[in-house]
Amino acid sequence: MEKSATDHSAAGNDPGENDEDTPERRPRIRRPVLIASVAGCAVLGGLLALLPWGSDDTGPAAPAPGAQALTAVTTGVPAALPDLAVLIDEREARLRTHPRDAASWAVLGAAYVEQGRRTAEPVYYPKAEKALRTSLKVRAGNAEALSGMAALANARRDFRAAQTWGEAALKADRKRWTTYPPLIDAYTGLGRYKAAERTLDRLLALRSGPAVQAWAAAVYRDRGRREDAAAALSDAAAAAEAPAERAAYLERAGQLAWERGDLEVALRHFQEAVRLDPDQRAALAGQGRVLAAMGRTTEALNAYRVALAKQPCPEYALELGELYESLGLGQAARVQYDLLRERVAEGAAGGVDQELILGRFEADHGDTRSAVRRLRAEWRRQPGIAVADALGWALHRAGQHKEALKFARVATDKARGGAVRSAVYAYHRGMIERELEMAGPARRHLQEALRINPHFSPTRAPAAETALRELGEPSVEDVPDMEAEAEDAKPKGAKPEGAKPEGAEAEVAKPARR
Repeated sequence: MEKSATDHSAAGNDPGENDEDTPERRPRIRRPVLIASVAGCAVLGGLLALLPWGSDDTGPAAPAPGAQALTAVTTGVPAALPDLAVLIDEREARLRTHPRDAASWAVLGAAYVEQGRRTAEPVYYPKAEKALRTSLKVRAGNAEALSGMAALANARRDFRAAQTWGEAALKADRKRWTTYPPLIDAYTGLGRYKAAERTLDRLLALRSGPAVQAWAAAVYRDRGRREDAAAALSDAAAAAEAPAERAAYLERAGQLAWERGDLEVALRHFQEAVRLDPDQRAALAGQGRVLAAMGRTTEALNAYRVALAKQPCPEYALELGELYESLGLGQAARVQYDLLRERVAEGAAGGVDQELILGRFEADHGDTRSAVRRLRAEWRRQPGIAVADALGWALHRAGQHKEALKFARVATDKARGGAVRSAVYAYHRGMIERELEMAGPARRHLQEALRINPHFSPTRAPAAETALRELGEPSVEDVPDMEAEAEDAKPKGAKPEGAKPEGAEAEVAKPARR
């Protein structure tokens, strides 16, 4: 993507380093809330109340749809799709008569980003970029448009560009708290988890409230603190006022419950999210995931179909295809895989980086060499934990088991950034170790996968159970040689401890400067 913002180097540009900013005066909050933590990849933000003046004895009138969406998009909060459409129409009408209104161009761009994210229609992203660049052309360096460009880059999974734009937005206005959340997403996507934590600390110093709790939850979930993440999301959902915002937090809470295998709780969260916001398709896909695990297959298929009809995400198509495969419906699965390829191509046309999902798909259902090639390139661009896991699995599927284990260890070793408690990651590592005849480690990681979530996949969970049965009971020979394992984990040509490693051990977080 062409960048008009100054490109900062990765080192030494973390927010909050060597500055003496003081928190801005906080708005009044009707009730205190506890700050805790959240679940990943989504584009969330804080809540800024924009209520109309005047009221009668029955209380204040509800904001107009356009005003509700304005509140959401200017603070990164999920907006209701009908309200979003109203806001876009209003801004487009204003800009026809006021083409030099930089603020309206920035709002229009942010609204397009949100519309693209909510509908999974990448056609909105070029529109968003045009509006945001126009805002910057009218008023160079305005923080609203720079933050919008960062959010757009995150939606496209271009995390390096998001870092550049986000740091430029902070340089323009460090006191503007809404510039921090896009940087958290960017640093996480680049595997810079310590930078993400420092950015969260600055955000918490500037602002509190449900949306900030949601951001904190995402960071803590990525650091393996699921209980804190769940508590933060619970508080965020309770404090959120707009139905679409509350539904988004409940969807995240449902995903956390799913990740720990708590099916009943996950289903309740997903169902309530859809009740509050019928356009919350991520929650519908979540229902499909949980219902399949419960054996309610017909309901699961229907939930996935409805989710895909309104939000055709490649991830949903992959999940539904694998569910069909588990039911022996190969032809139906291939239809979903064709849809996945189609959606990936459309995403690429809109500037979206879909290499991670395409690499995952190819590793299990297509060309393993293509998967390795794509994911190696993705790792060089943005070495996050999800990419490490996917590349390790693709290498395993391509027969390169020793190298695969190095990446699987990056994805699951807390010392290297892999603090996420993921059944899929543990399963991948266990199966790779099994192929390398490392019976003890393989048994431990396969058991861990099923302990984290015994229902994590309709195809992989049964495969984990079968592999464990074949491995049998542990023996004295299974006692791990930790020193040998640590030596094996080093990539070829690894540097001494404390030095910056290469390859699979590429830096996942830069230390804070003192």
